Amino acid sequence: MRFTNKVALITAAANGIGRATAEIMVREGATVVAVDNHQDRLEEAMASLKRHGRAEGRLADALAPAEVDALVADVAKQHGAIDILVNAVGGSTVIANPQATTEQMSFADWQKLIAFNLDGTFLVTHAVIPVMKRQRSGKIVNLASIAGRGLSVNSSSAYAAAKGGIIAFTRKLAHELGPEGINVNAIAPSVTLTERIRPHWEKRSQAAQAEEIERTPLRRVALPEDQARVICFLASADADFVTGLTIDVTGGV
Repeated sequence: MRFTNKVALITAAANGIGRATAEIMVREGATVVAVDNHQDRLEEAMASLKRHGRAEGRLADALAPAEVDALVADVAKQHGAIDILVNAVGGSTVIANPQATTEQMSFADWQKLIAFNLDGTFLVTHAVIPVMKRQRSGKIVNLASIAGRGLSVNSSSAYAAAKGGIIAFTRKLAHELGPEGINVNAIAPSVTLTERIRPHWEKRSQAAQAEEIERTPLRRVALPEDQARVICFLASADADFVTGLTIDVTGGV
């Protein structure tokens, strides 16, 4: 039970990697505060999470500063601590063509991808830092992508830039917060069959799917649980001397 007596705040927790992370943590003793901006999706997730342990759902937009500040203040007041923050908001499918080249992409789509992948991580982290500094402890885990390493053949330059930003942000923040007893790490997933990504995966031709699998040494694409397990390692005491690191969870790509 790695997370007994720990309070974990997880954004985008109603599905995908965020939900898979919440499910592991709640089973391992955490009090999970699951944040999402979709009411129906959040209620469905909470029905499942509450069967396995202590969990509560919070409806909030991680890209809205006032909502984020109010959320974090309320969670800290209610629970007395925020031990773990998982910033799971992000993705490439918020624009119509996630594979757009730089030439094809509009400035509006560029801005949308940058904001969606960077702003929420900054805002929630910014609000949580004072809580963790008072505690002199905390674990922050961010979601980057192999696109941020320049290793994704199907992602746009905007998505690559945003996720590269997450990697750099993670490293810099680790230096800032290490003296306060706070660990900051990230994961960089490859293609992961979340509810959001699976429809795009299934639209690919069999040849394109086979090519993706063939370029992966473990010969499969990831499931949300594959990413969540590494997040949980970084959020646990097993990673107490790990900070500033981005782990590629890619099956060897």
